[in-house]
Amino acid sequence: MPDCTVVVITYNDARRLPRAVRSVLGQTLRDLEVIISDDASTDDTPRVAAELAASDPRVRYLRREHNSGGCGAPRNDGLDAAAAPYVMFLDSDDELPRHACKSLLAEIERTGAEFVSGQISRLYEWNGRLHPYYPSLFARRRVVGGIREEPALFLDSFSTNKLYDVRFLRETGVRFPEEIHYEDHVFAAGLYAHARRFAIVPWVVYHWHRERGGSSISLSIKDMENVRHRVIAARRSDDVLRRHGLAGLVPDRQYRFLRQDLRVYLNPLPRRDLVWAKEFAAVVRPYLEEIPAEVYERVDPMVKVCCRLIMDDRAEDLRLAAGCLTGPRAAPRAAVQLGGRTYWGTTVSPGLDITRLRLAELPFSAARLRHEVTELTRDGDRVRMTVHTYDPFGALPVGWEAFLRLGRRRVPIHPRPSGDGGYVTEVAFAPEGACEPRIGFTRLSDRLTTTDRLIVDPAMRPIELPGGTLAPEGHTACLRVRRPARRPALLGRVKRLLIRRIGTPATKLRAYKLLIKVVRPRPDLALFESDVGKGCTGSPRALYEELRRRGLPIEAVWSVARGKAPDGARRVRRGSWKYVWTLARAGWWVDSHGFPLDYPKPRGTRYLQTWHGQGIKSIGFDAPDLRTDFDGPRAQWRAAVARWDALVSPSAEFSRRFVPSNGYTGPVYRYGTPRCDALVRGELSDDPRRLLELPAGKKVLLYAPTYRDRAKGSGRSVRADLELMAEELAGDWVVILRTHPVERYRPPEHLLHFVRPAGTYPEINDLMLVSDALLTDYSSVMCDYAITGKPMLFLVDDWDEYRTTERGVYHDLPAIAPGPCVTTTEELIARLRDLDAGHAAHAGRYAAFRELWCADERGDASARIVTDFFVRSPA
Repeated sequence: MPDCTVVVITYNDARRLPRAVRSVLGQTLRDLEVIISDDASTDDTPRVAAELAASDPRVRYLRREHNSGGCGAPRNDGLDAAAAPYVMFLDSDDELPRHACKSLLAEIERTGAEFVSGQISRLYEWNGRLHPYYPSLFARRRVVGGIREEPALFLDSFSTNKLYDVRFLRETGVRFPEEIHYEDHVFAAGLYAHARRFAIVPWVVYHWHRERGGSSISLSIKDMENVRHRVIAARRSDDVLRRHGLAGLVPDRQYRFLRQDLRVYLNPLPRRDLVWAKEFAAVVRPYLEEIPAEVYERVDPMVKVCCRLIMDDRAEDLRLAAGCLTGPRAAPRAAVQLGGRTYWGTTVSPGLDITRLRLAELPFSAARLRHEVTELTRDGDRVRMTVHTYDPFGALPVGWEAFLRLGRRRVPIHPRPSGDGGYVTEVAFAPEGACEPRIGFTRLSDRLTTTDRLIVDPAMRPIELPGGTLAPEGHTACLRVRRPARRPALLGRVKRLLIRRIGTPATKLRAYKLLIKVVRPRPDLALFESDVGKGCTGSPRALYEELRRRGLPIEAVWSVARGKAPDGARRVRRGSWKYVWTLARAGWWVDSHGFPLDYPKPRGTRYLQTWHGQGIKSIGFDAPDLRTDFDGPRAQWRAAVARWDALVSPSAEFSRRFVPSNGYTGPVYRYGTPRCDALVRGELSDDPRRLLELPAGKKVLLYAPTYRDRAKGSGRSVRADLELMAEELAGDWVVILRTHPVERYRPPEHLLHFVRPAGTYPEINDLMLVSDALLTDYSSVMCDYAITGKPMLFLVDDWDEYRTTERGVYHDLPAIAPGPCVTTTEELIARLRDLDAGHAAHAGRYAAFRELWCADERGDASARIVTDFFVRSPA
């Protein structure tokens, strides 16, 4: 008896069937069987399947005499024929990851579960990317004692991402219905109704393939019969739950229908014609009318609006509202604000309430306008365009100026009132390369700008021009300019190929090493870099400003990946040939993170390393990326550190930890931190209250978490529940969210009334000075913030993991923290409501913390370091 049976269902899929079967035969679990269950294919599938069966004794081939028209019958055939105690199902156009069977088998045997479910991921064949399906469902490995414990798992109604106990299925009679599509929804309802113990694992166990132009039941959503089958499956699933005494869970399963099943048809609805929209509404309306009102309150407000419009038979408005669901989530044409509530459209109805989206409360720079292109015609190499702008939330002030943005280019426009509260614009332009055209309005009182996309008719035919092709993009049909489709001349292609070959990092490094042998560094040239070229900030910027203030005869060049250099300095793009030349010629290097590691310092050049923070986190050879046994990275970092001629040390504690952990043996400047001079003096570089639109009368919380080494770019460092904080604190507080530069996180639009994203704000000192309190976790910002003397709070819900298996630390933060350490958002909210008392209770710790990290901060670090490094030391 094999350990596991994998049933591969197929119909007229001879091309992809071998790939699916090979994914099973290549499993690390060798003792398994494959049952190819053919639903009476009429192509070459029988021959292909027979060859697969002949090539491996683990493969069996079953063939139905007549096609069943769905997936239920062939799956049942495979289940009936399964010889193993456990079974999985696989579609012939998909694949199993290599360890799927073995890992699921180990889990079901370990837990004694009746089935095990794992992460299913879409695999887009044209780019090879995997997109996990509802990853939050599978984030935690666990055993669930029945669906009542976690009704959210109704969202996982797949049959293919699970390993089942065959005896459990046969004894309970859980089978696939054979006369409808979406049979897996009904099967899943029966599965959850009977199961008393099932397991969830967080790893990917199924690759759900998607190819361009592919066809399947799940992709045939334009077919109205497809809609009918999905509604039938929903009703039958509800009935299964009721028959098994789970009527109380029917609303949870109906929530799944609204959140997932209905969205499949609503998302592309703007591209459907009015006749299709009306027929669709007629099909789903009876089922929607059975769903309790409280279920609609759980879904996205715009889904609720669409459901209300379906039930009110407002098909044209439905197509308009559906455009607010995906992608840029277009703004409505009109909205009503009444009694503190906001309603979609021009009528007040509970079903049209969109208050939770907070669209009427957004700051001006995030305000939503709707720009509909009503006319778009070609005029030679240009297009003429008429745009109707709607201002549904009254965001536009009395004084403004407007423009059409085409990439980096701005074309001034002059909207005129339309008579319906909106504006009409006529503009002609010639595209110059790929871009997403946007219309922007700049408020004259403070020069802040809001921009939004242009919406076109989804049926618009592309307009090809020399400068690019204009066409609709996405379900909402936003206007997009694609790159011109012309093929470059042979000479141009050869030129680009040569540039690409001679411009590789390896070629530039070889050229650099040759350069430093033949050219001498200039004693009057300094190269500045901050955060590997991401900006012109931090301690290098403070030293540059001091150098400029004194008028020293040194030309400054800034290495910047994007953006401009400060006034009075030249800019070179990091990694460019000019950058390589400047590295070789500069007699002074100043940076906060590290110039390219493999670039040796020219003889005669002096290198000042300012570093970019201090704190409790392990660093250098103690940090995760260097504390391994691999010699290559350690040797590379050791050679990089050896280039430093001087190091800025903010404190004695920094010198005690940082210097030995990086193997540095050169001079140390213990004068404080140049970038903190502004903090000591309370000097702002700009006006963050204006730029971030911080409301007057509200307290400001700076939330600055650090990244997690094993989850860089994931956004998982933002561990506070911002939704809950907005609900509880938005009346009194506003949050400035300063994520780490390596993070990728943007708060959802409905939180922007409470959260101001400031990950790209150039100078964090401004944010510290304008805030009333700091919320952080293990970030070095705590040491700088202590200079201000203002309250700090620490969200340390993953402290044990962070200190033992994540980054590692030098200090026990809960024992030395100069403010309350909390592990839940609820606790954080309570502490913020009693902020002064908490701050007073930690006064002793705060003083000790400042003594440890800030004793040398006197506001003159930049001046003293410039004197010692640039004036007194020989170039």
